[in-house]
Amino acid sequence: MTNSLWITLMLGLGAVSAGSASEPVHIYISGDDQVTAGYQVGDAVANFRLKNIDGNTVSLNDFLNSKGVIVVFTSNHCPFAKAYEDRIIALNSKFASQGFPVIAINPTDPGTHQDDTFEKMKERSATKNYGYPYLVDDTQQTAKAFGAGRTPQVYILQKSGSKFTVRYVGMIDDNPQDPGGVSKFYADEAVSNLLTGKPVVTTITKPVGCAIKWKN
Repeated sequence: MTNSLWITLMLGLGAVSAGSASEPVHIYISGDDQVTAGYQVGDAVANFRLKNIDGNTVSLNDFLNSKGVIVVFTSNHCPFAKAYEDRIIALNSKFASQGFPVIAINPTDPGTHQDDTFEKMKERSATKNYGYPYLVDDTQQTAKAFGAGRTPQVYILQKSGSKFTVRYVGMIDDNPQDPGGVSKFYADEAVSNLLTGKPVVTTITKPVGCAIKWKN
């Protein structure tokens, strides 16, 4: 097998809704046939530590005083990531003050896209004034642990005690091309529901974006 492959197994019907009897299982098959299952809705996420664009290390445990976090796997080069950039900034602007800040992570191999070097990440963050961490996943282990396959791809985590639990995985909204044409604000609705004590209605959607280029 020369190319990486993602398989989603839908176990039962209605897996996109909260309270369903079963959840989809995401399986990553790498070029060397290694299989890694990513986090599913309801799973607790292990702590990770990655370098931020300011040179400091940021970990998930740094956010234990938050109600949750919006983890976005993104990149500089991807047209879909660029199209969603302002919407990611808007999510952070809306929800960081309410306890759900954005953590952006770039897992892309800069050897395949020069726009995704650490220096370019710093430049992009400064130009757009992100206001949230932009972390480099240079080993790609964090992306694989999550089960991320594309940029952008969102994981909304709710803090429960000392753990962060996955409550939503997938798209930011249903219209990558046109922000004005969005009819389903998946990430916004998920966080809004969690903040008001309601269940997340749509727990998983299929991310649309650029496939993550895995290192050999």
